[in-house]
Amino acid sequence: MAKRTHEGRSREPKAGFEKQCGNDGVCHMARQQLLILLLLAGTFSGAGVQAQAQTQEPGVTVFRVTVNMVQLDVAVTDKKGDYVTGLTPWDFTIYEDGIPQKIAAFGEENEAPRRLEDFKPGESNPKLATSFAAKARKHPHAGAAGEAGLQEFPGELDSQLAGASVYILFDTSNYMYRGFVFAQDAIAEFVRSLDRRDRVAFYSYSRNFSRASLLTPDRSLVLRGIRTTVAGAEAALYDCLLMTVKDAAKVSGRKVVVVFSNGPDNSSAVGPEDVRELAQTEGIPIYMVSTMQARLDPLSTAVFERVGATTGGKAYFAKDWKEQEEAFAAIRDDLAHLYYFSYYPQPNPNAGWRAITVALVGQNAKKYRVRTRSGYRPKAVRVSEQMRPGS
Repeated sequence: MAKRTHEGRSREPKAGFEKQCGNDGVCHMARQQLLILLLLAGTFSGAGVQAQAQTQEPGVTVFRVTVNMVQLDVAVTDKKGDYVTGLTPWDFTIYEDGIPQKIAAFGEENEAPRRLEDFKPGESNPKLATSFAAKARKHPHAGAAGEAGLQEFPGELDSQLAGASVYILFDTSNYMYRGFVFAQDAIAEFVRSLDRRDRVAFYSYSRNFSRASLLTPDRSLVLRGIRTTVAGAEAALYDCLLMTVKDAAKVSGRKVVVVFSNGPDNSSAVGPEDVRELAQTEGIPIYMVSTMQARLDPLSTAVFERVGATTGGKAYFAKDWKEQEEAFAAIRDDLAHLYYFSYYPQPNPNAGWRAITVALVGQNAKKYRVRTRSGYRPKAVRVSEQMRPGS
């Protein structure tokens, strides 16, 4: 969830007005004004609010109120599962606990998000997109361009705002012994195929967690990290997935986590529900790719599917290396055709779990389907007051 800062000022009282100060040097009037401001900030009950009071020049107190913004990645498909592009924000409605929300920014297919005012009603032109898999068959070497990173977009603001941060978490536990090299090949091809504006991080896990390549636009660094991974011991999937989600939460803009796991978790201290709820709250879709061996464990199958569906991602089960590559190609398609939304929550007394519903309007509601995360938990309110000496 991103943050936006609003500022308000209160002048010192005019001459002749008596001002009382406590022993700590903070004026009662400033405290009263801060209290009033916080009551007003209560209208932003959709998320955590952080207020600060600072004096930047003599006689002027500046109050800062930080309001969280909710971000959504939304996929729209037809009944066959093909992606639908060309829609505008006017084709969607967003509800939080049944309360209608106003879209603040909107983007499509890795473009830089734009304000609602930049779109006009009636501009919608829905059409089906050509899948990446079909493009790859027609141009088999097209994915290699992804290794150029951001160098092909020098100095462009859009290139910095567009794209996504993709975190890849690779299972190197003893579940992977037989298909280790094939899995490395599938992940490497996935990295090469990503949009040139995407940034990529590559992590691996067994019982231990390794950040083999930190977030970077340089594909060569990521590919080197993939090739240097070695097989380990037991699998602490949910511990390491939690750390990956926490890393992704520190990055602004769109971000996703892609997990390749060959089997169940047998050594984590945290549970999958902890990971799932954090990913939902932070707006991070999780894509789970696994071999059919995970199907032998019904619990892992149910968890993988639930984590994918409720965060806005998906779960894939592949029986061989070819299906693994197809699963990664499907994820590549998803990342390339997502719609991006952001909104500031309307007043909502619910401080617990909030359900999010995104729907299409008009004829599109009957023809197409929508997929996104199911909700989030607003962060707790934090208030701090900081004033410079002599204020």
